[in-house]
Amino acid sequence: VQLQASGGGLVQAGGSLRLSCAASGRTSSTYGMGWFRQAPGKEREFVASVASSGWSSGRTEYADSVKGRFTISRDNAKNTAYLQMNSLKPEDTAVYYCAADSRYGRPGGFESLYDYWGQGTQVTVSS
Repeated sequence: VQLQASGGGLVQAGGSLRLSCAASGRTSSTYGMGWFRQAPGKEREFVASVASSGWSSGRTEYADSVKGRFTISRDNAKNTAYLQMNSLKPEDTAVYYCAADSRYGRPGGFESLYDYWGQGTQVTVSS
């Protein structure tokens, strides 16, 4: 499985961006998908996840810092996951990574449960 993240860029505080994660290769609606981010000098952290279609109809989970502002979704027909980011803040500045879990279906925020990772896309929010 190869993951290609895109959609990052420079945006002013309060603005919006939508990230995409296109999966190719052996993909399945049974994969859990997630987004993580890493800011300069900080460890990578969980942002959001969506369970496979078999888990509670694709249950979503979010980090507290993004709840109410970010929305994760998936389009199984396109093998693509999305992260809609609204009301962006300067502290959202980071490299955003998408990830896929082929084994558990509902990986949530547990980074070790993901076995495929994309290359990252830079999001910069100016104040």
